[in-house]
Amino acid sequence: MTPAQQHVIDAMTARFGPKAALTDADAIAPWLNDWRGRYHGSAPAILQPDSTDGVAAAVAFAAQHGVALVPQGGNTSMVGGATPPADGSALILSLRRMNRVRRIDAAANLAEVEAGVILADLHAAALVQDRRFPLTLGAKGSATVGGLVSTNAGGTQVLRFGTMRGLVLGLEAVLPDGSIHDGLTALKKDNRGYDLNQLLIGAEGTLGVVTAASLKLVPAVRARAVAWVGLASPHAALELLRMLEAATDMVEGFEIVPARSLGAVLRHIPGTRAPLAGNHPWHVLIEAVATSDDREAPAALIERLLAPALERGLVADAAIAASEGQAEAFWKLRESISEAERASGQALQHDISVPVAAMPDFMIDGAKAVEARFPGVSAGAFGHLGDGNVHFHVRAPDGSAPDWARSNSGVISPFVHDLVVAAGGSISAEHGIGQMKRDELARLSSPARMHALAAIKRAFDPGNLLNPGKLVSLAPERPGQ
Repeated sequence: MTPAQQHVIDAMTARFGPKAALTDADAIAPWLNDWRGRYHGSAPAILQPDSTDGVAAAVAFAAQHGVALVPQGGNTSMVGGATPPADGSALILSLRRMNRVRRIDAAANLAEVEAGVILADLHAAALVQDRRFPLTLGAKGSATVGGLVSTNAGGTQVLRFGTMRGLVLGLEAVLPDGSIHDGLTALKKDNRGYDLNQLLIGAEGTLGVVTAASLKLVPAVRARAVAWVGLASPHAALELLRMLEAATDMVEGFEIVPARSLGAVLRHIPGTRAPLAGNHPWHVLIEAVATSDDREAPAALIERLLAPALERGLVADAAIAASEGQAEAFWKLRESISEAERASGQALQHDISVPVAAMPDFMIDGAKAVEARFPGVSAGAFGHLGDGNVHFHVRAPDGSAPDWARSNSGVISPFVHDLVVAAGGSISAEHGIGQMKRDELARLSSPARMHALAAIKRAFDPGNLLNPGKLVSLAPERPGQ
């Protein structure tokens, strides 16, 4: 621990008590590694304020002493975005004690919550008021609101409601000098220059520390239906999606799953079973919901809309969940893919997006290109077809060495990213850049984009003290620069 770090710790505990800083190595250890176990950091302490004033003081003390901070919520980053540097040069700034739901205004469809609120707890709090927060993902039991805002999280309901960027109505945040940005008020019109809230969304904690958010709520679900459909190709899946979108606004989920991924789930996840008889090259999971009693029953809607698709052969077979338990079983098949594929062996995973219209060709042609370039691997994609975001996995050849993924990521991932950029897409659809994709972002982005990102970072944080090494690489300014 450096003297400067000790000064920050002492200042926090003197002002806010012993709970404001955690220095026990065993208690710190679980927060030093990323979600996937790829990045391992070191930090002599975790600062853990329980109020916005506490966060502001921590950031101000750190700025005064030139100490770097790594903001952290549930530590569910998929790209090493909340892992401290390995050299111990930064302190972790945990928002987990800031876990209060400040208010829920059902009439205004608004929730004001602190950054440390866990997504599942927000869901539960909104439901008590007959409302829901329309974003969900696999890590909902750990992911926190601050992290969701800072990574512009997506999930399975983007098709209808968009990413966090469209669900955030206002933000409170501490800027790198310790000042507080109070932008929580949900204004429909506000033309006071640059939108600081939007700059902070997706900034991965590099421009400020989100302490609270005003979030959009929608009416709670009155009824839902989930269907599992077998079909011939991603092209057929997209045609089906377009047909559903033209007919109704009740479809909230549309997930595409190749036969290989479903097979992995059935082999490795206990208690799972195939929803359809026979073999189908591709599958889609569809969820439709009704939020009022005067809407058509979702199950009847799906049955009515799928009937002509079955008649003309666009869909080969379909099953509509007959109970809530069966609906959850269908979703378990989709949500268990990553776990099942890990059990199947090593893989390089890519969170990418391309224009929706281009996605069917990319899923097929991209996989073929990777398999041709790297003999022995197998490639495939699954995920959110409706918003152009899929998880593109490249699996190791049989019998590969234990370090295959680490040894080959520097060659295979850039090849995949080149295919994505050539298709007009993004190398990060919903997981962010973190440290894992930082160099690839610089390699593949235009000079204009990188100059703008660096300029914004430098303007907000000239000392490079907030989450250094993430998103953009920036050396701190020396005095006189």
